[in-house]
Amino acid sequence: MESAPPYDGGVRLPIYLDHHATTPCDPRVVEAMLPYFSGTFGNPASRNHVFGWRAEEAVETARAQVAVLVGAQAKEIVFTSGATESDNLMLKGAAGRLADKGDHIVTVATEHPAVLDTVAALEGRGFRVTRLPVGRDGLLGADDVARALEERTILVSVMWANNEIGVLQPIEAIGRLCRERGVLFAVDAAQALGKLPIDVRAAGVDLLAVSAHKVYGPKGVGALYVRSGAPRLRLEPQIDGGGHERGFRSGTLNVPGIVGFGAACALAGATLAEEGERILGLRERLRRGILSRVDDVQVNGSLECRLPGNLNLSFAGVDGEALLMALRDVAVSSGSACASASPEPSHVILALGVGSDLAHASIRFGVGRGNTEAEIDYVIDLVAEKVKGLRALPSASGSLRRAAQ
Repeated sequence: MESAPPYDGGVRLPIYLDHHATTPCDPRVVEAMLPYFSGTFGNPASRNHVFGWRAEEAVETARAQVAVLVGAQAKEIVFTSGATESDNLMLKGAAGRLADKGDHIVTVATEHPAVLDTVAALEGRGFRVTRLPVGRDGLLGADDVARALEERTILVSVMWANNEIGVLQPIEAIGRLCRERGVLFAVDAAQALGKLPIDVRAAGVDLLAVSAHKVYGPKGVGALYVRSGAPRLRLEPQIDGGGHERGFRSGTLNVPGIVGFGAACALAGATLAEEGERILGLRERLRRGILSRVDDVQVNGSLECRLPGNLNLSFAGVDGEALLMALRDVAVSSGSACASASPEPSHVILALGVGSDLAHASIRFGVGRGNTEAEIDYVIDLVAEKVKGLRALPSASGSLRRAAQ
């Protein structure tokens, strides 16, 4: 994509602030992947020659790199096509295996569609699902989960970090509860990976879904952590044919993608604390700048328990789609990228108790590795200018009155 001429402070347009939807592949990740497209192109399942051995060695190196970033053992990492497949495998796979022990699943109203649609599919197969509400801050309490558990509860699924409002759930407290009650604990950690420390054992997590393209790796590759040890955890495979990945997920492995995923995890682990602090500083610069320039703006979700790069704001008296169009030089989102075709307001924002008008006026800013202070300052100026202009339109007055009620 061609960049426009520099803005005053050297900013080049367009500006990317949608890092929750996807991240650019880090050049160092691309460099690590390149040999595995042609020079080292073997199939890791080919065990009889050097081409297969080299590919297998690369896959196992990447498996260990992913494992380190989540506090797991390499043998506990199963490669998939992404977090959506991992979510399907962990939920459908566990439910299918445990159907003789129970039929009840607990999850949260603000989960990603990959979880909500999967548990809805399980309902169609006879499972019962409890979708827990969250507070105005988007948080769930371990006590809320405890009250929902039944004798026939087999699985609890709670995402670590929300993809729209960045809220971090109390995973360790919920993990302890699930361990005490003998219930499997499944976690979608696609947004959390590489942005905060993850230790699956300390958190009591049994199954953890992650994706490469959220952590500056390639698209089309993900992983599922499957806890080892007693009691043995088995999943019902969702893809049959060949028995790859210890029988959990058949199919020829995407070696370049897996190598890239491993390299991305290694980079994230090496810079996690430093990068998190810098990105938090940029997000706070953005938040304070917008709130100082624009009235009637609401921050959606807890600021204390939140991903460092996430800012989700509702602008009273402004249509979200109109604001997105006005901010066409800045890549932001009005909700989940996986549900962007829907005209309905975000189910996550509505779950916070926000009215439909404000939910329609919500914008997600996702600050990432490549953003600069100059870009943030440009966005602050642009948002202030465009919101003022949209609110001056005759149609905006009614929305402002409804938001104030």
